Amino acid sequence: MNWKTNLRVSDLEPDQRLEVTCRLCGHVHYLTRQTIVMKPNDAQLYLDEVERRSRCKARKCNGPVRLALVRKGDASAFVGGLA
Repeated sequence: MNWKTNLRVSDLEPDQRLEVTCRLCGHVHYLTRQTIVMKPNDAQLYLDEVERRSRCKARKCNGPVRLALVRKGDASAFVGGLA
């Protein structure tokens, strides 16, 4: 199991973005919860199902895509060292 099989579209925050990268051509675009939920039942889809159904938006590509969560800028530096 991974995070895509555990998260549903309804679990995402309304302003959470998903990065969609084409596995064939490398084209990148972004999705939000509102753009995924076009039908009432789409909110209950798991993110791995959304990934399987999604296709590349680049012209004449239509390749399979990979989803990634976009962090909201709360990055942290590595804190640690060698003992």
